Amino acid sequence: MDYGRSELADALAADYVIGTMRGGARRRFEALLPAHVELRRATNAWQERLLPMTAAIEPVQPSGEVWRRISDRLDRRKSVVDGAWGRLSFWRSLTAFASVAAIGLAVLLASPGPALPPIVVVLAPSGPTASQTAASPIVASISGDGRTLVTRPLVPVSLRPDRSLELWAVPKDGTAPRSLGVLPGTSGATVALRGKVLADVDTLAVTDEPAGGSPTGKPTGPIVYAGKFSL
Repeated sequence: MDYGRSELADALAADYVIGTMRGGARRRFEALLPAHVELRRATNAWQERLLPMTAAIEPVQPSGEVWRRISDRLDRRKSVVDGAWGRLSFWRSLTAFASVAAIGLAVLLASPGPALPPIVVVLAPSGPTASQTAASPIVASISGDGRTLVTRPLVPVSLRPDRSLELWAVPKDGTAPRSLGVLPGTSGATVALRGKVLADVDTLAVTDEPAGGSPTGKPTGPIVYAGKFSL
């Protein structure tokens, strides 16, 4: 298999970083990384792309069942120790318990469970405005848990100093759009989605507003990007 092909490397790296690559395939991929520059490049790119979403993941406390399993495993290990180990069993078991507990807790906090895939929304340009020329889409990615939204323009947008782009969540029932914040024109942005801001929403839209965003809390300028999605 030619791992130097960028398309193949990108697809494998995406499966690995998102977490859909499991078991032996995941171990083989990790073994291949040191020897294949293209795989490492693609993996780093996907990690940088999705890392902002992890900021919204809250730590998970282990349950009593997890601690019971750790204790049972330690008990089984102590049953097969030899005499020399038995003479040091108290101190070494104490050390082992602390080490295994720390490792188990770290794994639980770092891996709270299978992550849902992000929802990708393409916000297509709807025409030029006074502040910028809408010529290329903005890609928005909503984390699987619905807590974070990351935007990235495919081509940097040139904005006048007196204008801003503002992102809105548009409800299906036609009620007032909800502001998700002002977007930088030249780079991506990470937006924390609080509460049920995306409840009953099926459209993301970007409007051309005065510097700093709408002064009224409602859209005042024309829509320059828009895209539909389904949660």
